[in-house]
Amino acid sequence: MVLLRRLIGDALRTRRQGQHRTLREVSSAANVSLGYLSEIERGHKEPSSELLAAICDALGARLSELLREVSDTVALAEQMSGVLVPVQDEPTGQQPAPVPAANHGKTAGRAVRQVSSDGTVSVQVRQESPLKATLHTRVRATDRDVVCAA
Repeated sequence: MVLLRRLIGDALRTRRQGQHRTLREVSSAANVSLGYLSEIERGHKEPSSELLAAICDALGARLSELLREVSDTVALAEQMSGVLVPVQDEPTGQQPAPVPAANHGKTAGRAVRQVSSDGTVSVQVRQESPLKATLHTRVRATDRDVVCAA
């Protein structure tokens, strides 16, 4: 199951980090507490439409762009067989699919598998617990990463 609040939080964090801005800068600009913005980015809180619009405005983004990005991610996950299915433990002797270097070895305790790659887009799923999985897509043409949690 894809949690919308996690996808929204991931999209907001990606935009903020892409601008090399801190949580403090964006929280001040959006007039929201730093702690609450952090919880939204981590997918722990679901923002109201008014708050989401204020955060998007602080990031210089349109609300429709953010929601379209989230919608596209959900659509991609729904179209790919096995993406939203829990990952089973790997049989003894098999290693999970390699994880991109950007994750700096943070894979302890996670099952990782390559779901799809067509040369332009690759998708990996990391199962962190029975109810938490991270969908990581990489678009090769633009070399842009999109990370979504489910």
